[in-house]
Amino acid sequence: MRSDWINGSSTTTDGSALSGVTEWDGVTCNFCHRLVDPVFTPGQSPAPDQGILNGLAEVPVDPHSGQYVVDPLDRRRGPFQLPASFGFHAWLESTYHRDSARCGTCHDVSNPVFIRVGDSYIPDTLDQPHPTHDKFDEFPIERTFSEWAQSEFALGPIEMGGRFGGNQTAVSTCQDCHMPKTTASACSLGGVVRPDQPLHDFAGSHTWVLDAIQNLDTTFLIWDTPAYMNPVLLESAKTRNTEMLEAASDLELSRIGGDLRVRVVNQSGHKLPTGYPEGRRMWVNVRFRNTAGDIIQEHGHYDFSTAVLTTDDTKVYEAKLGLDATMAAITGLPEGESFHFALNNTWLKDNRIPPRGFTNAGFTAVQAAPVAYSYADGQYWDDTVFAIPGGAATAEVRVYYQTASKEYIEFLLNENTTNDRGQILYDQWLALGKGPPVIIDFQTIDVTAADFIRGDVDSDGTLALADAITLL
Repeated sequence: MRSDWINGSSTTTDGSALSGVTEWDGVTCNFCHRLVDPVFTPGQSPAPDQGILNGLAEVPVDPHSGQYVVDPLDRRRGPFQLPASFGFHAWLESTYHRDSARCGTCHDVSNPVFIRVGDSYIPDTLDQPHPTHDKFDEFPIERTFSEWAQSEFALGPIEMGGRFGGNQTAVSTCQDCHMPKTTASACSLGGVVRPDQPLHDFAGSHTWVLDAIQNLDTTFLIWDTPAYMNPVLLESAKTRNTEMLEAASDLELSRIGGDLRVRVVNQSGHKLPTGYPEGRRMWVNVRFRNTAGDIIQEHGHYDFSTAVLTTDDTKVYEAKLGLDATMAAITGLPEGESFHFALNNTWLKDNRIPPRGFTNAGFTAVQAAPVAYSYADGQYWDDTVFAIPGGAATAEVRVYYQTASKEYIEFLLNENTTNDRGQILYDQWLALGKGPPVIIDFQTIDVTAADFIRGDVDSDGTLALADAITLL
C-alpha cells in the first residue's frame, strides 16, 4: 500500500481515512516509476530531481522501511532512453531503477520505536521521531537488502549458468534475479525491442497466498473494487515463484560412515530464507526406507492435515524474535519468543543460510549476524548429519519451504480483536490446505553404497542445470 501515504489518508493511523479504492492498489507502476533517487548524482540523475530533493524538509538517510521520495508530478522514470515520438506520459531517464538501492527502500525494515544502545534496543519516547533515523540505530526486522550488500553479488556479476537472469546469465543486482532480462519492448503500446528488457514478474516465494487474494478479490470482505484477476496469469505467477524457490538452493547428499550428511547450498544473493521473519521457515525432511520401500524412520515430519511440523529431530532454518525483560515489564507480555511485530526488541535465533561472500564482521555491521548459530566466513551452505538406522537401504531427502507457520496464522487470528481480518485470513488458510509447504529440493540416495556426493535434484525429480554426480 503506497498511495495511502501519498494521498495523506494514512492519517489517522487507525485506517479510518482509507477509501478502500486507490489505497488497495498496492505497489503500482505509477508509484515505482515516479520514485526519485534520494542521492542526487550530477550528470546522472534527472535534472528535476535536485529541485525535488531541495524542497524536502528532510531527505531520507540510507532509505529503508518505506522511506521513499516520489516526484510530485506524474513523470515516470526508467533506465531507457525513449524515442521522441513517445507521448503517452512524461518520462525521465533514470539509472536508479537499475540500482539495488531502490529495492532497499522497502526491503530493509527497522522499528524506529527503539534506540540502539550497545547490543540492546530500548524504547524511545512515544510519539517522538527517532533521533537519528539511521536504520542501524533502530531495531532490525528485515535486512534483505543489507544481506545482499554484504554478499559477493554486490561486488559485481557472478556467472550462475542461467539459474537466474534470463538473457543475462551473470547476475549481481536485485533486479537481475527478480526482473530477469528478456527480448521485448517496454510495453504493449509499441517501442524498441531490446535484449535486456526487464521482465516485471517480481518472482518471489508466495503460492497459496496468491490463491487467497484471488478468492477474496470479488467477495468485498477486504476491498470494494475487484481486480478480476486472470486465473491463468495467477497460476503462471505461482509457477514462477516455485521455480525461483527451486533455483535458490541446491541439495548435496553424502554417506560418511554410518551417517547421512545433508548439505543445503544457498544460491541466492541474500539469506535463505530471507524477508519477514514471522512464521517463514525452511526445513530438512529425511525418510529412511528399507529394501521393501517401507519408511523405517523419518526426520522433520510435517502433518498436512494438522499443519504441525516435528522440529526436534531435524534442522529448521528460521528467525525467532521476541521481548527482552525490559519490554516484558513495560508491556505485561511474557519475556521471550513473540510474534508481536511492533513490540519485539530482541533476536533469539537466526540460523538462516547466508549468501556467497558472507563474513561475520560484515553481517554484524548491518545487524544481520547469525543468532544462536554460527557460520564460518565465506560459508554459504549448511550441513545436517543424520544417523543411518539399521535396515535402511535408501534415504529420501526433501527441503521444504513454508510462507507461514500454523503458529503464526493462529496468532494473527487470536490477537486481532479490532476487526474480522484475522478470521478472514484464517478461513483462507483453512480453505487452501492450511498453507502447505513447497518442496524446493528432492533427491534419494543409496545409503548402502560407498561414500559419495550427489548433485541437486529439483522437486520435479530432474537433475538441476550444471549439477553432476561427483565421486569422492
